[in-house]
This record gives sequence, C-alpha cells and structure tokens, in this order.
Amino acid sequence: MTARQTNSPVSKPAIRTAGLTKRFGDLIAVDCLDLEVFRGEAFALVGPDAAGKTTTMRMLTGIMDPDAGRAEVLGFDTVKDSEVIKEKIGYMPQRFGLYDDLTVAENMVFYADVYQVSRAERQKRMPELLGFSNLTPFQNRLAGNLSGGMRQKLGLACALIHTPELLFLDEPTFGVDPISRREFWEILYRLLTGGLTIFLSTAYMDEAERAHRVGMMHHGKLLVVDTPQSIKASFQGELLEARASDMWAARRVLTGHPLVRQTLAMGDRLMITVEDAAQAAAPLTQVLEDAGLEDLSLAPAHPTLEDLFVQVMRREEK
Repeated sequence: MTARQTNSPVSKPAIRTAGLTKRFGDLIAVDCLDLEVFRGEAFALVGPDAAGKTTTMRMLTGIMDPDAGRAEVLGFDTVKDSEVIKEKIGYMPQRFGLYDDLTVAENMVFYADVYQVSRAERQKRMPELLGFSNLTPFQNRLAGNLSGGMRQKLGLACALIHTPELLFLDEPTFGVDPISRREFWEILYRLLTGGLTIFLSTAYMDEAERAHRVGMMHHGKLLVVDTPQSIKASFQGELLEARASDMWAARRVLTGHPLVRQTLAMGDRLMITVEDAAQAAAPLTQVLEDAGLEDLSLAPAHPTLEDLFVQVMRREEK
C-alpha cells in the first residue's frame, strides 16, 4: 500500500482535533491532542495499555465529551453534532456487541434495523458483506459458535451495514490468531480501495506498519505522527540482533555497557541499539563470550516501529 502523506487541497480532513483533552480525576488520559487524518487513508494509533487510544476514539465517535479542546469528524463537531456523526461512521469497539444466540445473518439484520437501513438496501448490502468477509457459508451459524477471527469479521460486517464514510476500529485483532489477522487486513485493504477512511488503534506494531500513517501515543501524549517508513528512518543509532543460550543473562551483561544505548527483549532475540553496529559487534561478542554464554550470534538488523517506539518513549520519559 502506498503511503499517503498530503491531504487533497479540495477535501477537508476526515478527522481534525485541536488541543483535545480528557481527564479522569487527576489522571490526564488524553493530553492536548492535535491530529489530522486524511480522507481515504488508514491511520493507526499505537501505544501500550492506558496510553489513551480508546479514550481518544470514544471522543471522536461522540460517545464521550472532551474536557478541553475540540474535534471534527467528517466536518462535524463531535459535541454539537454527535448524532449526525454516528449516522456517518462505523464503530467497532474492543468488545463488539454481537448476540451469541442469533445467527450471523440475524446479527446483521439487527444492526441494519438499528441503523434504519431500508429493506432494498439491506437485500443488496448483506450478500456483499457476507461474501466480502467470507462468511456466506456460515450465515446460519450462531454467533456464539464462531471462532475469534470469524467473530471479528462479523463485527466488521455489522459496522459496515449502513455504508459509513469513516470506520473506527478499536484494537480489532486483539487476541486473534495470525492467519485471521492477515485475513482481516486483506478485507481492510479492499475497503480502502473503495474510498473508505479507517482510523484504528492497535498494540501490534507489525500491524501498524500496514497503515498509511502512524501516531505513537504514550501517557495521553501523541509523540510522533508520520508514515511507517519515515518513522523507522528517524531511528537514532544502529541495531544489532543478538541470540544466545540464555537471553536474560545476555541482557544483564550488555545493559550498561558503554557501547550499548538500549536493549530490548523480543522473544528469542535481543535488539541492541549502538552507535555503530560494525564497530560494536566484535567487542560485544567478546563480552558475551567472557560471560560464559553459548550459541552466540550477533548480526546487524533493521529497526522496526517497535524499536523506534521504545526509543521515543524512553527519551520522553527522561
């Protein structure tokens, strides 16, 4: 997917916020958020739990009012025109309200009733969405008997039943297996070709790389907004990928070493940020060998969004 970096001079942004803020007592959940999302793009908001992603989405969908600042969605104010916005958007929260005792088709009919979709339109729309989401063979199956990936696809179909202009997805593939995640994104790509705008939150950095642009959020603040390629290109330093018989011991040995800026455990490997990978590889290998670690490998690596996010987050905390 080609990254989109500039907005059309003719159309207004699909989403625009200025100083958007939400507090819960002493906690600032969203802190002076300034953001524009262009029409026709997929925008991913990433960050850890409690970063402010869901609160941001609830304000943008008109479910929750901000304490300060303002937001426009499709040109409408999220406070004054919240009911108008709800008619024009699709929203799939983390726990989408499917009815387990209804079939796939009956769930879609229910949401068509909620959105007051005409009989003629739903007769056209339902077969399209069932086919689009590969649910046609399962339309008579109870929703309670669907797998996690199929439930997410049904939730998406229900959120699209009224043909929205903008789709909000709050961590849509959380807890879903990798194959189902890939299938879900294939569906999203097809939606984008039809002109739909997609705003999603995710904790999966590899998933965020599929979006046109990414916003990195931490403690309610938007730290970085750019294309995935530009964000990765801004990484400071170079990376080494280390593997060893005992990764935790390797991390203890390398943490605090003068050549090492940062270490990040990534499953069965350790990502080490250094100034110069070529110069650091040999001395760091020697340090690990001297510590008695076996099955060592140390090789240059390219930074991912997760590497950059950790770097930005730690710099912000300092």
